[in-house]
Amino acid sequence: MPTDLLVRLEEWKTRFGSPDTSELRRLLAEIAAAEFDDADELIRLHECLLFLRAYAPDAETARLADGILFSFAQRVARLSDLTAFEDAEVSGIAGTSFSAVFSYEVVRRLAARYPRQIEIDWENYEHTDKFGPVLRRLLPLAGEDWPVEAHVPFRQWIDAARPRRSSALAWLLGRIGALPLSESDRADLYESLELLLLWRIGDVRACRSRMRVPVRRPFYHREPLIQRRDISLARELEAPPLPVTRLSAPETRRMLDVILDTSAMRYRELYGFTHPDTKHVYRADAGRGVGIVFFGVPPEWRLPLRAYHCGMFFKNGVPAGYVEVLTLCERAEVGFNLYYTFREGESAWLYARTLRLFRQITSARCFSVDPYQVGHENNEALDSGAFWFYRKLGFRPLDPDAAQLVERDEQRMRRTPGYRSSRRTLEKLARSYLLYECADAEPGAWDRFTVRKLGLNCAGKTADDVLREAGATADILRAKHGQGEAHYLRLMQQNSALRRTIIKLGSKP
Repeated sequence: MPTDLLVRLEEWKTRFGSPDTSELRRLLAEIAAAEFDDADELIRLHECLLFLRAYAPDAETARLADGILFSFAQRVARLSDLTAFEDAEVSGIAGTSFSAVFSYEVVRRLAARYPRQIEIDWENYEHTDKFGPVLRRLLPLAGEDWPVEAHVPFRQWIDAARPRRSSALAWLLGRIGALPLSESDRADLYESLELLLLWRIGDVRACRSRMRVPVRRPFYHREPLIQRRDISLARELEAPPLPVTRLSAPETRRMLDVILDTSAMRYRELYGFTHPDTKHVYRADAGRGVGIVFFGVPPEWRLPLRAYHCGMFFKNGVPAGYVEVLTLCERAEVGFNLYYTFREGESAWLYARTLRLFRQITSARCFSVDPYQVGHENNEALDSGAFWFYRKLGFRPLDPDAAQLVERDEQRMRRTPGYRSSRRTLEKLARSYLLYECADAEPGAWDRFTVRKLGLNCAGKTADDVLREAGATADILRAKHGQGEAHYLRLMQQNSALRRTIIKLGSKP
């Protein structure tokens, strides 16, 4: 019975545009009363419900989907084996737990908000020997034990030192935080432990089953979803600016917590999510129920040359994915990740709208995609045929061999409807960077450029030295460390000599 209900529910993900959703609502009512005793089926149910909550055809469907999702802690509690819930693609479901290693900054923020849910996973931690040099700095008498004894009981040392009401993790963070070190040195010390943490998620609002942000005007999908063939990236990138508002301080704190939790639930950290510029956080209304919360990093965490921006997008209040944009002059490297649950949604439209926003912010004229995004050492991208997602939006490979392969396979596609590239071909295509040039870009200017080449050709120099020698003016150097990096980019774009030199330095073999 549950399997039949699940199959019928999954079919609704392809039935958008049906004028009558009464059958869907009856199905959701049946599912609400049904019990699922198989972990894999329960996971499938969760992801399908979350998709229908984000892409709801009407308010009642959204309400019914949430009702079932909010019961997941109780549903999971009926199962004896929860191993399947630990996979990174589905972790974070209410009532489950998982173990992961996080950076110092992330752990401090998570532990402060979830002190009872997050603890050291002593049972599965395999690097207890790393505690020696750290613990000797926190407990001087541990120096009598660690250097000369085998199998030192580090957990016992910590338990003896910590207050009864304090967890081992809280004690450790507190003691490291009190050391007379810089913030980066404290982070290095903590991260040297490679400390495995156990997060018992329970039924907190941070879990994927319950995570929502407020939405002023939900968008209900009463028509078929927008397909990739319906998207013109060129038209999207020339469209008027999206409406953008700056978040207040309370809104910023709430949204940054949501973003950090959402990433941590999926075992992920993004540089900007770990080091956000808390004074400049914005929300863009992308339309169709999508809000994009974006920001940069503060001066002390900025990259030497590139400007850094990142964001998370929410579909009708549900976290749906994230983006990272690294820009130098008018060239923007884009890392786009749509969470697995939502990849049958309006992916191409969302990607195009995201590029439109960051062109608006950075004045970028060409967008670069790293080989990892299309499958280099990334089986998930190979399995999904990610290369063709970008190619059909207008991106081109920069590697000549890859370009020949594309031409060959595109000819085969025209001759043989339904033809698909082999996995071996996709692996070869994934070795190349992809580039999209806007109508106002200089064709081919960035074809041979990579930031790594630039760095290697200028190894040993500081970023300011590189910029000065390339022709940067004092106002460009000041702007790099100013309030936001968008002004820095615009100044660079206006300095044609600087731009030419940077391209030259980054194009040498």
